[in-house]
Amino acid sequence: MNKPLAERIRPRTLEDYISQEHLVGPKGALHSQLKSGMLSSMIFWGPPGTGKTTLASIIANTSERPFYTLSAVDSGVAAVREVINRAKKSDDLFTAKNPILFIDEVHRFSKSQQDSLLGAVEKGWITLIGATTENPSFEVIPALLSRCQVYILKPFSKKDLEALLNRAIIADELLSKKKITLKETDALLRLSGGDARKLLNILELLVNSEDTSQVEITNERVQQKVQKNTVLYDKAGEQHYDIISAFIKSIRGSDPNAAVYWLARMIEGGEDVKFIARRMLILASEDIGNANPTALVIANSTFQAVNTIGYPEARIILSQCAIYLATSAKSNASYKAIGAAQQTVRQTGDLSVPLSIRNAPTKLMKELGYGEDYQYAHNYEGNFVTHEFLPEEIAGTTFYKPGNNKRESALRDYLKGLWKDKYDF
Repeated sequence: MNKPLAERIRPRTLEDYISQEHLVGPKGALHSQLKSGMLSSMIFWGPPGTGKTTLASIIANTSERPFYTLSAVDSGVAAVREVINRAKKSDDLFTAKNPILFIDEVHRFSKSQQDSLLGAVEKGWITLIGATTENPSFEVIPALLSRCQVYILKPFSKKDLEALLNRAIIADELLSKKKITLKETDALLRLSGGDARKLLNILELLVNSEDTSQVEITNERVQQKVQKNTVLYDKAGEQHYDIISAFIKSIRGSDPNAAVYWLARMIEGGEDVKFIARRMLILASEDIGNANPTALVIANSTFQAVNTIGYPEARIILSQCAIYLATSAKSNASYKAIGAAQQTVRQTGDLSVPLSIRNAPTKLMKELGYGEDYQYAHNYEGNFVTHEFLPEEIAGTTFYKPGNNKRESALRDYLKGLWKDKYDF
């Protein structure tokens, strides 16, 4: 039997499907669709090995629909059109059981490839189920995204992974012939990085490496059999999140040496150039902000440049940007300001806009007092006049408090000079 363990025990029904209760459980977001068989196009977003492909297959089996699969890695527009044409000829077309087209790693499809799906989805020739490990807001074109429901698959818990191991030991035709004891699982779970497929591959490797029919799984045994450095950087697993976290924290901590080291780890591991650049773009505003506004400009230019150039030359641009951000003055004042403002909005609701700063395009609005007493700043010395722009209920509230850096200290002095004692800086 050549099939790997993960494929041999792939669940065929929801009863065998482990985890994702928030989607498939009695109160799950997908429960009513599965029960009625009336499916909308959807995108599954979650870490690798969390059951996206399996869930799509179960949905097709449960709803008794034709099921077509494509991988975005090796499928082009021609392959998409071929499947759509086959789906159009299906006897179930235009019924409640129109064919399902499952596209794995849909985020790897180019804009033209995604465009080729629009008509078929909109006309109901297919029900699309896409799977992605990347944020669909960034990787799926808006026109296609608007036609799909996005469902988030959560990482497996320790309990889920241990249940999966026990199910494999009992249910698999080959493993069930041996006496396997799970004495310790910590090393297994750590090496898998929460990826169910990888977990089962490691289990199968351990079992197959033993000549006896009795196999005891311990942390020490796992370390002996599975090389610690088998995967230096797994861009789809736990390392992906740990190393990008180390990279961002190194930049935030103003350590350019650590920043370029973790950057090198990601580059050598084949990390998506857009992912790295996007995270630096966020950091430039979140952690630097108005302490150095040029940081955002450079990060944005980096994002555009690496998308155009790609590897290997993109590594130079990424390095330049990472070092610039790491050595820049830091401030999270803008980040904290919008957080505080949003919290106030949630607490106070939709407060009325003061009449003086409302728009008054009609005569009636002017008669009602819209725009009355508004003072046009440019008519005053220094282009400034004291005026209250916040709703009366929260007048004088301070959201933005300049950080302790050279540029924002100057901003603090400037604002204090304008507003005197109005705001608490």
